[in-house]
Amino acid sequence: MNRITVLDDYQGVVSRLNATRLLDGLDAELQVLNTPLEGDAALIDALRHTRCLVLIRERTRISAEVIAALPQLGLIVQTGRLAACIDLDACTRHGVTVREGSGNPIAPAELTWALVLAASRRLVPYVRQLEAGRWQRSAERREDESLGTVLNGRTLGIWGYGRIGARVAAFGRAFGMRVIAHGRDGSAQAATQAGDHFVADRKAFFAQADVLSLHLRMTPETRHIVTASDLAAMQPHALLVNTSRAELVAPGAVLAALATGRPGSAALDVFEDEPGGVQAYLGHPRILCSPHLGFVERDTYEAYFNNAFGHVRAYLSAAAAH
Repeated sequence: MNRITVLDDYQGVVSRLNATRLLDGLDAELQVLNTPLEGDAALIDALRHTRCLVLIRERTRISAEVIAALPQLGLIVQTGRLAACIDLDACTRHGVTVREGSGNPIAPAELTWALVLAASRRLVPYVRQLEAGRWQRSAERREDESLGTVLNGRTLGIWGYGRIGARVAAFGRAFGMRVIAHGRDGSAQAATQAGDHFVADRKAFFAQADVLSLHLRMTPETRHIVTASDLAAMQPHALLVNTSRAELVAPGAVLAALATGRPGSAALDVFEDEPGGVQAYLGHPRILCSPHLGFVERDTYEAYFNNAFGHVRAYLSAAAAH
């Protein structure tokens, strides 16, 4: 019997998705692992009898060493777009087929806006203090209190005006914000067509934004593209939002910038070396953290796994026919 393994199903929901019906009638068993596996040795041991491997985004790195140690592995399916977490050269050498899915801009755009609203109105600190028995308080000590702010009339900066960035920009306009954009020629054209203002000067872009949201794709060129100097140009009341990739920002730059008071706060859904990397930010009074939830919702999961299990079915059906 062929084994299909899904890694890193943190919530334990994959086996309950409607998409699993695509596996009906196959000579296969579905193994879903919920706990992250640390290190190549643990991965090799867990995947030793796996024929088809399904990855939930970039949660686990599949190295050349892992691929070489799994002679039964024939297919790797990446939910969402292909990422650097798979050694594609090793897959080619060992005859492992690799398939990818497609992205969904709706879920990450909505999560971005949830963070913008929650951070701007200081929702989480107020809820925590309410649970501690303090009414309409955002801090234990009154001298640490600070009021939230509305978004209407303020400036939203979008770096990377693609499918997600454009949706976030539309949310900003709906809330009465002035939207500015920065990025390459594609961003300039898309922002201008939408009626938003493109700011070519990088320092001016960072300086003008009351809320600045990053929506760049992760590439060698964009790695660590946001520097400490960029953040230092932001206003003391400004909010930095990153739901794209942690590696877009230079290591340590966010914490260092907040220590200087520019920007005033940050809302982060992505961290280097997840999940452990979040520890450096938890408990910071001016950082709102969420556990990489941008794509984590039911409709996106159904779409991801309809695509993934469709690839699995096609692969196993073709193999059975030979």
